[in-house]
Amino acid sequence: MNELEQIAGSRGKILGVDFGDTRTGLAVCDPSRLLASGIGYISPGGIDKTADAVAEIAREQGVVAVVVGLPVNMDGSEGARAARCRKFAHFLEERLSLPVAMFDERMTTMTAARYLNETNTRGKKRKTVIDTLSAQIILQNCLDRLKYLQS
Repeated sequence: MNELEQIAGSRGKILGVDFGDTRTGLAVCDPSRLLASGIGYISPGGIDKTADAVAEIAREQGVVAVVVGLPVNMDGSEGARAARCRKFAHFLEERLSLPVAMFDERMTTMTAARYLNETNTRGKKRKTVIDTLSAQIILQNCLDRLKYLQS
């Protein structure tokens, strides 16, 4: 059973994470797993501190699983950024006794940027919301995939 199938078999809220070196976006879904909502971003600095902070938020939110975005190249290969995200997910898993799954985040930032363009969100405001919006898109895409796996 892979990580996503393990999450599909559980019930409850899921935390979505768009891990970044500067900012890490966060989103959480409702217990019925219908809708993902952004809850902000953190900037603790460093992979260890970020894993500590995300683990604490996971506990506060009462989630049963975590989904971390995996930046896969368009050809399906994984580069250095994907390796760093996998390392982060491993660190996070060590801090939690919850399943931590990776989820393909291809096109997520582009989708977020397009939405922000359509809503004319610019400048400083754009920087503060793009990582949160990316986490929300990653989680919503994952929720949609989980519904498919359960059908």
